[in-house]
Amino acid sequence: MATLPSVSYSMTVRLELDGQGSAVSSLTHAVEHVGGIVTALDVTSAGHEKIRIDVTCAARDTDHAQAIVDALGAIEGVTVHKVSDRTFLMHLGGKIEIKSKVPLRNRDELSMAYTPGVARVSSAIAANPEDARRLTIKRNSVAVVTDGSAVLGLGNIGPEASMPVMEGKAALFKRFADIDAWPIALDTQDVDEIVRTVQVIAPGFGGINLEDISAPRCFEVEARLRELLDIPVFHDDQHGTAIVVLAALKNALRVVNKELGDVRITMSGAGAAGTAILKLLMHAGAKHIVVCDIHGAVHRGRADLDSNLEWIAANTNPDGYAGDLKGAVRGADVFIGVSAPDLLDGEDIAEMNDDSIIFALANPDPEIDPEIAHLHAAVVATGRSDYPNQINNVLVFPGVFRGLLDAQSRTVNSDMMVAAADALAAVVTDDELGPHYIIPSVFHQDLSQRVAQAVREVAQREGQAQI
Repeated sequence: MATLPSVSYSMTVRLELDGQGSAVSSLTHAVEHVGGIVTALDVTSAGHEKIRIDVTCAARDTDHAQAIVDALGAIEGVTVHKVSDRTFLMHLGGKIEIKSKVPLRNRDELSMAYTPGVARVSSAIAANPEDARRLTIKRNSVAVVTDGSAVLGLGNIGPEASMPVMEGKAALFKRFADIDAWPIALDTQDVDEIVRTVQVIAPGFGGINLEDISAPRCFEVEARLRELLDIPVFHDDQHGTAIVVLAALKNALRVVNKELGDVRITMSGAGAAGTAILKLLMHAGAKHIVVCDIHGAVHRGRADLDSNLEWIAANTNPDGYAGDLKGAVRGADVFIGVSAPDLLDGEDIAEMNDDSIIFALANPDPEIDPEIAHLHAAVVATGRSDYPNQINNVLVFPGVFRGLLDAQSRTVNSDMMVAAADALAAVVTDDELGPHYIIPSVFHQDLSQRVAQAVREVAQREGQAQI
């Protein structure tokens, strides 16, 4: 699958040209000739002898970016002075900061915000610890916790390398739900140490967002923390993905006029995301599901099943299908992939039922080329931003935590997640719904508020909140 130029590989190339020459007219052509896209061309200084121009353009990857620079430098009369990677510039010094919410302009204000006045507030919390949710940042704070073991598609790159991702997550919390989130990268991948560390820092937070922790350890970490803590623990790679998939699938089924309880679903991927998607789909009413991993279909007769796969085998695939993924998609209505690239081709999709639905979510390269999938399927979604129907966790995790924090919920459960999915799906109106629009943009005006309201109402109704 050909990769298109992306803003994530955007750069600005500062060039010096002969002021009397004609090289300016060649710049855009040179970039486009090697497959780049010029997004801006700015003259930064001009004179009779020399002219300085900043060319901003998008590339496919690092090697392609270098090819663009080489093409510009090869133009007669052009000298390359500086190349700035705009993505790296955005990350210089980190992407988030702490700011005071209260003024500290004089001695009186300082005395109330800090000593001696703050002692009265601390004493009140000591007498009634629940007041921490009202009188401290706990009421609006989330810890974004990782061990760096499964970062994006990069794998086990460690805590330091995970920080730009955790910072980005914190920035998204603030942008879309006005939540103060703190990136916490742990220098351990021991389950006991992770659980204990999060347990002892939890008093300062109203929720824990586990992020980029590899399976199967992530299951145990989440389960144990939910038992230990009186605040919600949410593994976004599992449950955020599951909520968006459920919402998108409900709308895709509206497009093809099918019901969740009737369709045959084939899934590829039995890790953290796949398992969470499976469980939420079943909670929402899906009944006919076959799950495949690298060894083929998960079924009761397989000898290599761990505890997670044993649960999947016991609760899916009632016919005991034991073949491979290609066989499993034959006659299916829905394919959901959270696994690896290029597992299926057009012939496989053609053997699915009419009006099939394809969610090929492996990133950056999906399980099947979306262009090929569109030839046979009625609805296609991916995890990519350069195709319609992007399945992206940012659609829900800000709103989910906004609702949990507002309700002062002590937990998060499947009913809340289904409510979040229903609210997300409902943002797409009947007039807007179509094969290329089953999920709204993250920049939809009231998306997070609607998800938050749905989660808050369930939390309060189920008595999980502190009213």
